[in-house]
Amino acid sequence: MSGPHEAGARIAARPLEARAFAPFGEVIEAAGPPDRIINGGLCGRWHDLARLDFGPGGRAGVSVFRAEPRALPLKLDLLERHPLGSQACIPMTAHPFLVVVAPDEGGAPGRPQAFVTAPGQGVNYRRGVWHAVLTPLHPPGLFAVIDRIAGADDANLEEFRPRTPWIILPPGGSD
Repeated sequence: MSGPHEAGARIAARPLEARAFAPFGEVIEAAGPPDRIINGGLCGRWHDLARLDFGPGGRAGVSVFRAEPRALPLKLDLLERHPLGSQACIPMTAHPFLVVVAPDEGGAPGRPQAFVTAPGQGVNYRRGVWHAVLTPLHPPGLFAVIDRIAGADDANLEEFRPRTPWIILPPGGSD
């Protein structure tokens, strides 16, 4: 069977691009000219870049995460999703990070797609999108995360561990 349990599946990361990422959410970046010039002409604004969704009973929360840096190739043995709200991850440094997303196939992740961000890019995962945990490629691994905040019993996290991990290769596809 192909898909989420494909033994020894190797997936080459590619540069993060808005069109390729669109089925999973939005790329957050200052691309092209700003939508508006504000603050007396001293600031460009790229307006409303992500469709934040906190679902019924939730509210927006801004947190800071510090994730351990990792290297490619990477053994991907854990994916997660947030069924009740979106999650935006914005790096607090100019270093690239790895973004891995997968379509849902009957309640489990299908074959992942892997992207490496350019400096200045963040992502917003739509509600219910399978994705890897934060995967910085350089220290210090600091991110601002905007996601759903609700009560302690909020069931907004599902985790999946594949029987056989995927191997995420660097762009170009070589070890």
